[in-house]
Amino acid sequence: MLNVLIVDRRRAVRNQLGERLKFEGYRTATAENHTECSKLGAEKHFDIVLCDSVEVGVAVGVPFVVIMHESSVEGAWSAMRAGAYDALTVPIDMNEVLAALRRFAAQLEESPAREPLRPIMRKAHHSHVDPIVGDSASIRHVKHLIDRVAPSEARVLVVGPNGTGKELVARWLHEKSNRRGEPFVEVNCAAIPSELIESELFGHEKGAFTSAIKQRRGKFEQANGGTLFMDEIGDMSLSAQAKVLRALQENKISRVGSDKDLDVNVRVVAATNKNLREEIARGRFREDLYHRLSVIVIAVPPLVERVDDIPQLVAYFADKICEEYGIPIKGVEPEALRHLERLPWTGNIRELRNVMERLIILSGEVITAEDVCKYVENPVFV
Repeated sequence: MLNVLIVDRRRAVRNQLGERLKFEGYRTATAENHTECSKLGAEKHFDIVLCDSVEVGVAVGVPFVVIMHESSVEGAWSAMRAGAYDALTVPIDMNEVLAALRRFAAQLEESPAREPLRPIMRKAHHSHVDPIVGDSASIRHVKHLIDRVAPSEARVLVVGPNGTGKELVARWLHEKSNRRGEPFVEVNCAAIPSELIESELFGHEKGAFTSAIKQRRGKFEQANGGTLFMDEIGDMSLSAQAKVLRALQENKISRVGSDKDLDVNVRVVAATNKNLREEIARGRFREDLYHRLSVIVIAVPPLVERVDDIPQLVAYFADKICEEYGIPIKGVEPEALRHLERLPWTGNIRELRNVMERLIILSGEVITAEDVCKYVENPVFV
């Protein structure tokens, strides 16, 4: 069995990898940084290193797998070009880690002379989902729920004000599920006229209505095998709710204009900014559908309840937006951060992202408190 060295500055990651790999029969050791890594390397031979940076992997001098903090195809290719045997992403998928080690072990058996092993760029999935940024207690609870619920098949209702990131939660539920390689299909129930919602969800046959010039697959069919994210489900008509209820009960749908049932295997994640219990009391939402959808409820907090996360969010958006614009990353003065933390943020994360884009466009090399006062607290029109 392989000797595996785990190098990561985060204790939780070291413990997670170390405990699971020991359970699988691997011999492991852990190090927090390059200094500890070098010391262990001088005392013992390791077949492969799991590390959180290319620099550490290259310095160790044995085959290494990089576990990247930010997931991107470009980052994965860069790590492979630097010599990594494989490149994985956080959140850690232990199945991918174990698969990489098994491939390495198989290749090692075919290379007894220990000639350099050829890196393998797997077809495996690299996440394109943005991270959920923040370490506040409320957002840690959301992340914990995602980790616990995602591997199950339970339906999830994500609730919270507009702009808090309900879609991002839904995407991570899919990303961490066993359906991650299958489609993630989104439908905004509030954006579709009530007379078209059934066709949008279930599809229609040619000639089913005046403009139905050809057969069309609905969102349930498109998401077959994967996840259907039904956003703003509180705005759906009662007639459409009845058909969704049947689809959830029987795992069957029928296209508009057809009497033929189609089997579907879909995990539904729904989201709303409304209080569905109040909607039920007013006769605008079916109670039986609510109970079908709300096996698990994840409440995403508004930004004013997670002010401690604003510095991390500001840094994340600054880096991301500057990269999109192809300009040097701009810093943010501490006083500017304090101004941002005091704002009401009625638009939540979406508003913060837009504000950061505005500040990056209009500010100088560094975002100052004066910029925040001028362009955010008392915005000018340019």
